Amino acid sequence: MLRHIKTIKDVVDWGLCTGCGACYFACDKANVTLVNIESAGIRPRFKSDCGTCTACLTICPGYHIDGAAPSSGANHPELGPVLEIWEGHAADPEIRFRGSSGGVLTALALFCLDREDMASVLHTAMDESTPWTNKTVQSHNRTELLARTGSRYAPSSPCEGLQQIEDSSKPCVFIGKPCDASAVSMLSSSRPQLSRKIGLSLTFFCAGTPSTKGTLDLLKSLDAPPHQVSAVRYRGDGWPGKFSVSGSNGTNGKSLSYQDSWSRLAGYRPLRCHLCPDGLGQSADISCGDAWERFSDTPNPGRSIVIVRTPRGRDILRRAIEAKYVELERVGPEAAIAAQPSLLQRRSELFGRSLAMRLLLVPTPTFSGFPLFRSWLRLSFSRQFRTVAGTLRRILLRGLWRKRPVLC
Repeated sequence: MLRHIKTIKDVVDWGLCTGCGACYFACDKANVTLVNIESAGIRPRFKSDCGTCTACLTICPGYHIDGAAPSSGANHPELGPVLEIWEGHAADPEIRFRGSSGGVLTALALFCLDREDMASVLHTAMDESTPWTNKTVQSHNRTELLARTGSRYAPSSPCEGLQQIEDSSKPCVFIGKPCDASAVSMLSSSRPQLSRKIGLSLTFFCAGTPSTKGTLDLLKSLDAPPHQVSAVRYRGDGWPGKFSVSGSNGTNGKSLSYQDSWSRLAGYRPLRCHLCPDGLGQSADISCGDAWERFSDTPNPGRSIVIVRTPRGRDILRRAIEAKYVELERVGPEAAIAAQPSLLQRRSELFGRSLAMRLLLVPTPTFSGFPLFRSWLRLSFSRQFRTVAGTLRRILLRGLWRKRPVLC
């Protein structure tokens, strides 16, 4: 067990929690609630001390992630478990336009509802009562899915709703962040009923989840008081889309380009996001994200890289292609690497960041199945030095070297 990490409470207090909601699902509901801390993200609040119980640690992606968990075929040195790689978009023009990068995940979810006899899709959507935050929802048809398309760069905890999948009479689709998919993978190994009811696990490429404060500060910069906001959309309606705000009177509000809004929101990502090796979603059946290597200023409704990681994902994707729910073409690993250089760059620096934290006796998560040291060795010595020195500086300046209780 990692030094200082004895219970799930320690994961939270050291800033390693991903906010996935898995502990809420797995723990006694009478003892844990989820709270959205404006400056940090969604975190569990425990009504009584965990004592010596470590059950939640076995399914906590803030504590441990196994990048090789679903491997059933080739294991690419940079991309992880890979059976096939495709590039393309949703065949439905409206889904493609509304989605953040081509609508592939929405199209696959709809295919599972229409053709695979699945009951629902568990995923994240805007909370209408506070549009700058998210809520976990179930969608059952095209109308509901279409209303909830697009990236949500704010805290989300879809694993909190896994009971609805476990209790379902039919298999369901799960869509979440890579850390959420990792939690589902770990939970499935110990909960046979949940494993049987996960019909397909989907995730998107992720560079981190900004806190709610990031969105609120963005609204403030646009002179959009939260009480006058009826909807917040981070992306979509074209590729990559805009950060847009609608007023409570039904009128369109102000907007920012995706590049401008993300450059501001990125500064609000918590510590754990900077330590993530799994931006490409290695624990899901299928992971999907922007095909940035194809992006240009020419108007385009969106394209995605689609990485198939399990036989179940491969079989469903091929049937979706045959049924014309998605339009895809096979590509090689080089396309995915060219499309997501920043995520791979972050992974290459992770060994150095973890080293700096351990030098100051700050606990870090454990990662299996990721070539962290090999990726680190490919960096120049100057880059290695700057990574370690920069991390040491941030840890000292921000007081991350000491444990700071958050909720309990």
